[in-house]
Amino acid sequence: MSLYLAPTAAIISAATTLPRQVAPPIDVRRLERGMALPMPPPPPPPPLVSANRYVGAKHKAVVVMGATGTGKSRLAVDLALQFGGEVINADKIQVHAGLDVATNKVTEEECAGVPHHLLGVARPDDDFTAADFRREASRAAGAAAARGRLPIIAGGSNTYIEELVDGDRRAFRERYDCCFLWVDVQLPVLHGYVARRVDDMCARGLVGEIAAAFDPRRTDYSRGVWRAIGAPELDAYLRWSGDDEDERARLLAAAIEDIKSNTRRLACRQRAKIQRLAKLWRVRRVDATEVFRRRGDAADEAWQRLVAAPCIDVVRSFLHNGDAAADDLPPEVPAFAPTPAAAVAV
Repeated sequence: MSLYLAPTAAIISAATTLPRQVAPPIDVRRLERGMALPMPPPPPPPPLVSANRYVGAKHKAVVVMGATGTGKSRLAVDLALQFGGEVINADKIQVHAGLDVATNKVTEEECAGVPHHLLGVARPDDDFTAADFRREASRAAGAAAARGRLPIIAGGSNTYIEELVDGDRRAFRERYDCCFLWVDVQLPVLHGYVARRVDDMCARGLVGEIAAAFDPRRTDYSRGVWRAIGAPELDAYLRWSGDDEDERARLLAAAIEDIKSNTRRLACRQRAKIQRLAKLWRVRRVDATEVFRRRGDAADEAWQRLVAAPCIDVVRSFLHNGDAAADDLPPEVPAFAPTPAAAVAV
């Protein structure tokens, strides 16, 4: 039996509660004249029953949300490896080709052999709207489910996720039961982490990547992959043509600080949006703050204990039982925690 389709009991119930077929009354006059009696109508075919589903059963899907840098992609891969899933990217910048460092696309190593969809599928200058995402993500989820795999939608573009789940007259919800997971990190800790991550991105070639793609004729950073944090911030630095190396260094330092500041603002906006969605959906929050206070092996151990293991338990319950209560997460983790107003205003 598949982990995320209708249980056998429901199949048996459906197959044994068909309406009884009543034979038509015998026409005595036809019988006396030696005429053949009409054959009773054939019974309707039974429901299409397989080892794991019957007609009308909903598939199941997992949605992993969180602010930038909280570990959504890592959790999605952990769940996919555990339950035989495929990851559908829900990041409106990563859906475009190019700027892999600036957009923090998962690497082949980080994918760990798990199929990923909607990564780099749109051209750099194209608009990829929420409606486009709903259409393509629905196709990817349907194809994954048809292969007997668990669709796992993961990303920080909550507008995309909301459009997928509630758009088109909630068509996705008609086909899928959804388990919503929110990986959360306290903002002061997250802000410190994203600053270090920007430094790491610079070490991995962020500035050179954007410089290689820089076009001095471009003045619009509101479309496609060019919306990625880093591209507009480095514009003034890349346009500088003077000989003053101190000024050049100052422009670069200012750009990097702007990248960090704008990433912190993005995290606040994303967290506030998830809090709004948590009032509409049954969102299960897991607090990963302690993970980001640690480094190296200690951080990996905390991730497995505080994030991966509790979320695996929640999803296992969801797949087997059809639902998972918020108290399936550790009792010390609240189901909902508001963002301080001061943090949202950052």
